[in-house]
Amino acid sequence: MSKVIFSNKDNAFFQSLKTSVDEYFEKKKIAKTGDWRLFSKTFILVGGAIAIYLSLILLNLSTGFAILLCILLGFFMAFIGFSVMHDANHGSYSANHKLNDFVGLTLNLLGASSFFWKQKHNILHHTYPNVDGLDDDIAKSPIIRQCESQKWVPAHKVQHIYLTFIYALSPIFWVFIMDPTKYFTHKINGTTLWKMSLKNHIIFWVTKVYYVFIFLVIPILAWGWAGLVGYIITNMVLGVTLSFVFQLAHVVEGTEFESIGLDTTKHIETAWAVFQLKTTSNFAMHNKFISWCVGGLNFQVEHHLFPKISHIHYPAISKIVQQKCKEFNVPYNYNNSLFGAIASHFKVMKDLGKSPTLANA
Repeated sequence: MSKVIFSNKDNAFFQSLKTSVDEYFEKKKIAKTGDWRLFSKTFILVGGAIAIYLSLILLNLSTGFAILLCILLGFFMAFIGFSVMHDANHGSYSANHKLNDFVGLTLNLLGASSFFWKQKHNILHHTYPNVDGLDDDIAKSPIIRQCESQKWVPAHKVQHIYLTFIYALSPIFWVFIMDPTKYFTHKINGTTLWKMSLKNHIIFWVTKVYYVFIFLVIPILAWGWAGLVGYIITNMVLGVTLSFVFQLAHVVEGTEFESIGLDTTKHIETAWAVFQLKTTSNFAMHNKFISWCVGGLNFQVEHHLFPKISHIHYPAISKIVQQKCKEFNVPYNYNNSLFGAIASHFKVMKDLGKSPTLANA
């Protein structure tokens, strides 16, 4: 198995930062987990998604209005993933571990698997962001090239053109191809999975059957094959929203990448916390509406440094992080706006699509 070793000899930056962040919570006398803001958001998003779904199934809607509701449902599903599922599966939704596990199953209700997510995202991605060979978020693909260490093929020359379409299809591939592949191979990007208990097996299959019944069978029974079209529209909106938010955090100008071969050990000459800063970027930090919708994932720097802290606290602690970054002269990557970050992502992907021979000429 591949292994990365960080140089943590000089860890003064993170020790000082952690002390200041801890003092912030102690002074405010508040918990690091969610509060009424997160719980009310859960009610709004989950309740809204259920209301939209029932409207689509039970009401006699015009085609145009049904399409608008499918688009809205896609956004609501993405926002549930960002704001509710994400905190819960990181253990930051509540101090109650059982409640975190229960709320984390919202990912299963959206078609994926919280069991696989915790390993793919919490461990592989958060420990090794932008490390080609370990971070499954930038796993090698003949379709998309996300860093210079990955093999180039001619199709990549136009990847910036078909990129959005691939992102749009990602939830369907995730549910029906990637999750089953992980289940039967017991591996994620070459890394062996935790052993699944009987409970994990049951949850995996029961929620997959539930998903097919709720999102495919019932809509087709209610709307005929138009129900399948609605399913595709909803998932395309979901896929584009999820993909761009996560990509804007790491595959933009200014972020760094590393690579590691199979069954090798990589020594990275920076401390873990500094590596997180070099590979991560924020966007639209002052836009409260975007922050609410994306569950604070526009504060990805703070999230990577403190994944156990709920996203509702990121705007406040970002000030502390920025101050410490200046004090210790470490990078703090960010884009001022959402569209600026999207433009940066497309530029990086277009540059990566160029032939390495021509790019280095």
